[in-house]
Amino acid sequence: MYCCCHPKRLWIWLLLDAAALVLWVLLLAPHGAAAETVPEGVPLPVIMYHSLTDPSRAASQLSPAAFADDLAYLEAHGYETVSAAQLAAYTRGTGDLPEKPILLTFDDGFYNNLSDALPLLEAHDMCAVVSIVGRYTDEIAPADPHVPAYSYLTWEDVAALLASGRIEIGSHTWDLHENGARPGCAICPGEDADTYQQMLRDDLGRLQTRMQEMCGTVPTVFAYPYGFVCPESVPVLREMGFTCTLTCLERPNVITRDPDCLLGLFRYDRTPDESTEAFFSRVLAAD
Repeated sequence: MYCCCHPKRLWIWLLLDAAALVLWVLLLAPHGAAAETVPEGVPLPVIMYHSLTDPSRAASQLSPAAFADDLAYLEAHGYETVSAAQLAAYTRGTGDLPEKPILLTFDDGFYNNLSDALPLLEAHDMCAVVSIVGRYTDEIAPADPHVPAYSYLTWEDVAALLASGRIEIGSHTWDLHENGARPGCAICPGEDADTYQQMLRDDLGRLQTRMQEMCGTVPTVFAYPYGFVCPESVPVLREMGFTCTLTCLERPNVITRDPDCLLGLFRYDRTPDESTEAFFSRVLAAD
């Protein structure tokens, strides 16, 4: 059937449609997709280091000279290192952050984090987080200490790092730094959640207890071994007082006034495969 529309009615409908579109743009769009693409907060690049020694020994190792170049680059470009404690205070609304903050982290607890990294951090007035594996510090380090190429930190070394005022000590588990039947500290396929959480609670508690005995403090930063994150770990980490957790996913972070934004921070792995300028040009552009 042919149907015609009265011209006057057509103009009324068009005006009503236009008014509805303008109303949507003014009232709804700011709370929709556009708002989601520009999150409010402070951009925070997080860098993951391991051992500072001859990089030919392993892909995760960086020479002390390259680390010195990294710090000089950051300083020249106006970046200021922040501690996990500063980040936690900011999220609670009790502290501020510099204009261009950056978090430097070291995993595994190598002795060269004290012998090589600390003097360079001091020279550039910077700080970092060093996450240790409890068994490495308690059992392996005393048997073969203080060789920068491969030794781990002893408890006396950990105490010296803390005394410097530039290093926070994080937990990398007591003895779950393996990629075998259990991937890191993640839950195993078919494992009961309660059983898993008690296992994790026991492991992390052992490091907390031993560090309290040896250094008079406990970690509040947790680094997932090999970056294996699982949701079942989160309630245990909260319960044990961890305020900041570190993954191995390479993505930007945005720090807000919500403390939960520190759970699962992304990190960029610093390997010897790139020059200082190439690495930070890529990483800082992403943030």
